[in-house]
Amino acid sequence: MERNGRQAWPPELSEPLREVDRLRRGGRYTSALALARKLAEEHPEQVRVLVEVGLTLGVWGGQPEEALPWFDRVLELAPGHVATRYYRSLALARLGRHAEAVVGFTQVEAAGFRKALVVHMKRAESLVALGRLTEAEADWTAALAEDPGNSWLLQQRARTRTTAGRTEAAEQDLTTALAAQVGEAVDPELLYERGTLRLGRGDVAGARGDFEAGLASFRVGDPPSLLDALRQGLRDAR
Repeated sequence: MERNGRQAWPPELSEPLREVDRLRRGGRYTSALALARKLAEEHPEQVRVLVEVGLTLGVWGGQPEEALPWFDRVLELAPGHVATRYYRSLALARLGRHAEAVVGFTQVEAAGFRKALVVHMKRAESLVALGRLTEAEADWTAALAEDPGNSWLLQQRARTRTTAGRTEAAEQDLTTALAAQVGEAVDPELLYERGTLRLGRGDVAGARGDFEAGLASFRVGDPPSLLDALRQGLRDAR
């Protein structure tokens, strides 16, 4: 009746847990947490219930520190519960405990977690925070292997490469990202970042072209600070 520390699932718990999710999604966080805690008190060894308390606290409630003990309880009962180890690593990262988060993400990867893309992304973010840029770049590259051509991933790898002083490779990433964008889909932030790189490398004409293109593609909803930065960049390129 038990598997890896997990007890057989009582069917009568399914509907209350669906209610927890409905409450969360409906913005009734306090009610969702109260119900989840009540279920955990009644079923203290039901892994799925404990996970939902942790998720309610850490994801929906923005309280990663309060979520950690719940994830730890799950892993005591079921050390092989890979999804919980992933959630725990996310909580650690949000708390700035990046070295521990990296260890956790690595364990998740080794266990064959089905969402390899997000593991690479989240571990890369923690590695960047730790200044471990070579490893972070490798993770962004692995993420791109999972989702080739993703402009956001290319932008993140470009930023990591820029910080590491590899500006030529960073510029190529931004160029690749921009190549797939046309019309209203062109991201002025990518143009600004490439323009800044080009200006720093002495390509004044190329930088000017990027800043001008960025201003032309600026969209309603883009941050005003980006507009100011593009205008300043264009002044610098003149």
